[in-house]
Amino acid sequence: MGLDDKIKNAAENLTGKAKEAAGKTTDNERLEAEGHADQSKANVKQAGENVKDAFK
Repeated sequence: MGLDDKIKNAAENLTGKAKEAAGKTTDNERLEAEGHADQSKANVKQAGENVKDAFK
């Protein structure tokens, strides 16, 4: 897993957490769901990179 990928995944995860928190604060279910989806995408990408690293 390259450093760039780690940084991008971490940034996407943090963005998702921020969106989810903002959605909870403002009672905006769409924003909350979007934040949760962003976090999930980042986790899937990170898992894929971990698999690649395991086979190096």
